[in-house]
Amino acid sequence: MPLIIPFALWTFLLSLLKPGYSNYSVDQCNWKGSGLSQEPGSVEQIFLHCAEGDVEWLYPVGALRLSLSPRLPSGPASSATRGNFGRITACIKPAETFRGAQIYLEQGAELQLLVRDQQREEEEEEGAEPKVHCFSRLAGERVALFIQSTLHRDISRRIAAFKYDLRGEWSSGALLPQQAERACRPCNDTEVLMAVCTSDFVVRGHIRSVIHDRERQESVVNVGTTKIYRQKYMLFHPVGKYGKSFGEVRTFLKCGVKQGVGSFIFTGHVHFGEAWLGCAPRYKDFKRIYEAAKETHENQCEIESD
Repeated sequence: MPLIIPFALWTFLLSLLKPGYSNYSVDQCNWKGSGLSQEPGSVEQIFLHCAEGDVEWLYPVGALRLSLSPRLPSGPASSATRGNFGRITACIKPAETFRGAQIYLEQGAELQLLVRDQQREEEEEEGAEPKVHCFSRLAGERVALFIQSTLHRDISRRIAAFKYDLRGEWSSGALLPQQAERACRPCNDTEVLMAVCTSDFVVRGHIRSVIHDRERQESVVNVGTTKIYRQKYMLFHPVGKYGKSFGEVRTFLKCGVKQGVGSFIFTGHVHFGEAWLGCAPRYKDFKRIYEAAKETHENQCEIESD
């Protein structure tokens, strides 16, 4: 059961912290700072405006209050997606070396503990990877984290670092396990057209194999590509002298993905460096949908088709 701090206690804790201002390096997506230049008992206000990024707090002292808000989608399909946010799904993933602080989620008038200081040490003893913590918000609601340093005699080896990832309904992929049902159902024509315009990756290819990871409750689809339309990161790497590229795409185990023959359009989004599957119609079905939308001027972006 998650630890909840009542509003009265939270207010008392915040009253003990003095507003802090520093010369930490800040950009719109990432933040890195040191507690050595922060006054003891102070709280540093941080505002980031990206869908994903990194936070690294060296030698934690005092506290941080982090407000996260993704920028609205840009590009050819932005006008169609701006009014369709609904909910935002936010996830944080502590670094392997996370130490020296605890992360709380602002939950209305309360604080909910997400990451404990000793949590990574316990996970390492069990041989487990850092646990990803996800939660959802209405698009108009604020996503705020309160990061409180913990007392240690030696802070020289304490680094509270984590990655964050924010997604909304403009994304074609699902992130929370409870969203698996939505992620597993086939995309309709409108969703397919939106996916090829807004996804982090859009490739044409075939399924080489499917590996089921029951421990992580994920399926890993090995994809061989025949054409890469777009990839935000180098997810599909060329191998050999024939120019073909290969990569892995993940989805939920309960989706029951199986190896199938034929050519597909794979779309989706990157989540903490991993490609997650969104819409994946057969190429012949995508071509039919795209050509029909092109004739009626309903496609949101241009993409090459054979």
